[in-house]
Amino acid sequence: MNTTTPPTIDAAEIARSAVPLLATVQKRVRAARTVSLKPVDPAGKQTVTLPAEAFRLLVEIVNQMASGNAVSIIPVHVEVTTQQAADFLCVSRPYLISLLESGKVPFRKVGTHRRVRMADLVAYKRRDEEARRKVLDELAADAQDLGLGY
Repeated sequence: MNTTTPPTIDAAEIARSAVPLLATVQKRVRAARTVSLKPVDPAGKQTVTLPAEAFRLLVEIVNQMASGNAVSIIPVHVEVTTQQAADFLCVSRPYLISLLESGKVPFRKVGTHRRVRMADLVAYKRRDEEARRKVLDELAADAQDLGLGY
């Protein structure tokens, strides 16, 4: 699924009303979760069992919709274009190209086009966020040592 259109006002409102209940249920989800579905016809109630990971993803999607954000789901084994990769990392395409050419993110060429595996982008993003968090922790510790009140 790749939806780049933000949810409608009505859809965002429905999502906002669902967030508190889903958050309460999510706190207790450790394994597969059975969810009841109520179709338009009240006599046709059905249940479906979701893996805990899928339920957490569902909750995250509803949270994003409640905030008015568009949501994209891309399997990690998929290869994406450099523009899609740049959009995922929230960087410019030229900056992404520099990451690719410096070897920080693996890629392959298909003809003259670069393709990047989503799994490699996720791994890079995780490493980058960990490095940022480490630097932030160091800055906070320095501020504490200097008595700057942070």
